[in-house]
Amino acid sequence: MITVALDAMGGDAGVLATVEGAASLSLEDSDIDVLLVGDVPSMHEVLADLRYDPARLRLVHANGHVRMDQDPRVALDEMPDCSVATAARLVRDGDAQALVSSGHTGGLILASARQFEKLPGIRRAALASVYPTEARHGPHNDPFALMLDIGATLSASAEDLQGFALMGSAYSSIVSEIRAPRVALLSNGSEAKKGTAAIIEAHQRLLAGDLNFVGNIEGLDIPKGTVDVVVCDGFLGNVVLKMLEGVSEVFRDMAKNASSRSIQWRIGLSMLGGGLRQLRRLTDWKGYGGAPFLGFDQVVIKAHGRSEARAIRNASKVAAKAVRGDLIGRIRDGVEAQKGAE
Repeated sequence: MITVALDAMGGDAGVLATVEGAASLSLEDSDIDVLLVGDVPSMHEVLADLRYDPARLRLVHANGHVRMDQDPRVALDEMPDCSVATAARLVRDGDAQALVSSGHTGGLILASARQFEKLPGIRRAALASVYPTEARHGPHNDPFALMLDIGATLSASAEDLQGFALMGSAYSSIVSEIRAPRVALLSNGSEAKKGTAAIIEAHQRLLAGDLNFVGNIEGLDIPKGTVDVVVCDGFLGNVVLKMLEGVSEVFRDMAKNASSRSIQWRIGLSMLGGGLRQLRRLTDWKGYGGAPFLGFDQVVIKAHGRSEARAIRNASKVAAKAVRGDLIGRIRDGVEAQKGAE
């Protein structure tokens, strides 16, 4: 069995979504147990109205949680036994094999940095995110690709970008089951000499390595899904990700507003119904659940802050799949192979 430590108190929907997601997962025929970490009375109150398997779902008490409006460093210093810190310790001590949280991103990053060890050869950890694409990826026609870093490392060196590429490729090969994920650097042109000095040097490093590196891509290539893994520094990645999320929300809002304007609009929208449904499926990040925080010796999955029960359940499944596929070992082997080639 694989045990996931789930921060039950984080996220916009709070304890309701995390407990519902864990309860639903406990009833599935899978190899996943869940440690729900948070305020036990609050979790018991939600569980009282739910069906779940008590043999697959255990509660661990924690004192407090990192709120979205708090400085994570201050919060973790003042609340060393808060939910995300307690969940991280459970993983560190071997009581669980993966950490999942939809709470404060900075809190998750800092708790991971305090409780876990950096993998040998990895200078900087990277926070990844999945994003919707037009193309499908892997044997399961996954409508998402992976981007990293999106905020953990604002300024990245060529060596950092090379490490991001290695970690992203390992994750994509396990979770999306792509044999040789296509990896690209995000730049202002496809030519090898375009981009910052770090991007240009990283391009040369990746060309000489063993990854399926396809070169540079531009921003317009991202939603097309021409590659499986997009590599950039955290500043650029965060800006791009927020832009992609904003565009998808604008399209959904436009369709919703238009449907109430006039009969002509409603007729037009009905004719576009199939396309709009496809757009909703394409931009439905809840189906994927979460994305990894890579670079440490434990599996860490960050679920979206707006996660509801379905997304929490799927994020826990993604975490278990990463453990099952030996993500940490794959990254460690990749770093060793990279060192041998240099």
